[in-house]
Amino acid sequence: MHELTPLIPHYIDDVYDSIKYFMPEIYLSILFIVVFITDLIFGRNSRQLCKIIACVGVLLVIVQDLYQVSLLLTNGQPTGHFLFNNMLLLTRPFITFKFVIDVLAFILLFYFDWDHKLRAHKKGLSDLYSIVIASVLGLHLMTMAVNLLSIYLSIEMVSLASYLLVAYRSDNSITTEAGLKYVLFGAASSAIMLYGISLLYGFSGSLNMFGSTVSGLVQANGTAVSFAILLVLLGIGFKLSFVPMHFWVPDVYEGASTPVTAYLSTLPKIAGFALLMNFLTPFIFYAKWSGFDFKLFLSAVGIITMIAGNFAAVLQTNVKRMLAYSSIGHTGFALMGIVTFTQQGLSALTYYLLVYGIANIAALALASYFTNLAGAEDVEGYKGLGVKYPVASVCFVIILISLTGLPVTAGFTGKLFVFSSVYASYQQNHDIWLLLLMVTGALTTVVSLFYYIKIPLYLFVKRTDILSDPVKSSYNILTLSIILSLVILLLGIFPGWLISYF
Repeated sequence: MHELTPLIPHYIDDVYDSIKYFMPEIYLSILFIVVFITDLIFGRNSRQLCKIIACVGVLLVIVQDLYQVSLLLTNGQPTGHFLFNNMLLLTRPFITFKFVIDVLAFILLFYFDWDHKLRAHKKGLSDLYSIVIASVLGLHLMTMAVNLLSIYLSIEMVSLASYLLVAYRSDNSITTEAGLKYVLFGAASSAIMLYGISLLYGFSGSLNMFGSTVSGLVQANGTAVSFAILLVLLGIGFKLSFVPMHFWVPDVYEGASTPVTAYLSTLPKIAGFALLMNFLTPFIFYAKWSGFDFKLFLSAVGIITMIAGNFAAVLQTNVKRMLAYSSIGHTGFALMGIVTFTQQGLSALTYYLLVYGIANIAALALASYFTNLAGAEDVEGYKGLGVKYPVASVCFVIILISLTGLPVTAGFTGKLFVFSSVYASYQQNHDIWLLLLMVTGALTTVVSLFYYIKIPLYLFVKRTDILSDPVKSSYNILTLSIILSLVILLLGIFPGWLISYF
């Protein structure tokens, strides 16, 4: 204990220095407290007030995200800066990840109370906004975590919020079952990951990934280290929902409220990719590392995930379940950007995740729209609705074209950038796994047409004589869908607006 006393002033100075780099997270902490207290004071009647406070607060956080880039450059730290005694690492790429997360969170905060089933819940939505803000704080920490302890704590923070969101509307057996499954599977994956982390700490004697952890692992038994790394990757894979950690996705996505499904399929996934890169970087750039083959593992997982997700989606008739399996396929495709281990691949991945997030939120918002107006949850219920609701239906087609990856949408440019990064890497080393990834990505894109096209087919081609009158209007969702569709088209035509910043 006495030998640590001289180090205390250094640790305190490091904490003080880290605070100015930690402003977005401090804003989120204050925002959480403000929204929580507002809910306590005004009760269920505070839904609209909590929503306004949350949206304004997230806008301020976005401004702070942008300010962090200039802060790194001003202080002469373009490669990044460690925070809180190497617990977190702030770099420009991960600031971009935080920016993407906050922009999508801002869209979701508007969308939550536009879903009529969620809005009609007797508990109200006031406390839901505080849960979302807390989860965004956890997502921020996930993007910066570089210590095994901070990695685990940030994942658990997001997981707890996600459990609450899935089971938030617990007034029916399907949602209750989804919440229970998610908690059980999440607890199991958390235990697996924690066991792997404890093994890595035992082998290396360090929790600091950018410190002595990797150098310590080089001296340990290779098989045992590979087993420990595999356990940690499986824990991260639960958030990314790649095969074989995808089994919870269809039931949870179908059972949760549609806005919550939109949250689960975008924000934790994006933060999970940032966390995966944080975990991989010390191994990839350590010259003496020759143990676990990350490229082989991630390439094999990516290929299997693309095949399993897309082919399973073809068999689905429930729209949310179909989008759940498609999100698994998109995870496999996004892994292609990771496997390159290049700056080009990272930029392509960030752009792809942004346009995927926008399109997926828009698709699920339109699913809410047709559920609100016609009670349609399966594709059979979409028969003839394209004639009755042409604007929403055309927007749905644009969104699905983007998710497929066809011109002239942002989804096409996103997939093109990922393919280009993989091909550039393949030209350098002619790795057969990169070639297999490209072939699988192209083939599964064709397969995705077979299930995405079901919705336009039922909207415009299939007809029915029975068209029910609208239950309630959903002009807010329609407006949001139009805006997001235009954004997807504009980013598809002018991708240079964003890709240069990534």
